[in-house]
Amino acid sequence: MTSYFAPAAIALGLTAAAAAPAMAGSYSPAPAEPVIVPAVPAAAPDGDWGGAYLGLSYGYIDVNTDSGASDDSSDALGIHAGYRWDFGRTVAGVEVEYAEPDLDFVNSSGTQSGSVDNVWRIKGQYGYDFGRTLAYATAGIAPTDTSLGDETGYLVGVGVDYQMTQNWVMGAEVLYHDFDEFGSSGVGADATTAAVRLSYRF
Repeated sequence: MTSYFAPAAIALGLTAAAAAPAMAGSYSPAPAEPVIVPAVPAAAPDGDWGGAYLGLSYGYIDVNTDSGASDDSSDALGIHAGYRWDFGRTVAGVEVEYAEPDLDFVNSSGTQSGSVDNVWRIKGQYGYDFGRTLAYATAGIAPTDTSLGDETGYLVGVGVDYQMTQNWVMGAEVLYHDFDEFGSSGVGADATTAAVRLSYRF
């Protein structure tokens, strides 16, 4: 006997099968919570201090003389040129500076006995790279020409430079000088200078 329910059952099965994917696809899972990674500040890059530079300085010099000559002080304009080697965290360099301070030697009777014509400074530098700031120690010699005679003293000091831009550097430097005797005059001196400096890096 032929069953009249077979075609209807087949049709119902096909309809259910076709509807199943549609029902499965209609379900959308909830979006995953976003993962928030805290920002880690980048380390400050090392400054690039290598290469040649040229600049001007303006400062104050205070001189203490011996052998009866009076002390004196003056402002001074100078020019400097140098070269530095950057080794990462440490920096080494050499520099030559020229200045013409307005200094006089006055004897115990109150009359002028001499004057300083010019000062050269030949310095070595060694410093630490803080990024855009360089702190350094310096030492060298200071050949000086005076009306009493020439003398080459020694100098030691400290300085700091700051890179305003890739090429322009602003700095400050304090130096102590010691001169045994100018010529055969019997007059020696020590001097302290403090100067601000502006340099251009090539």
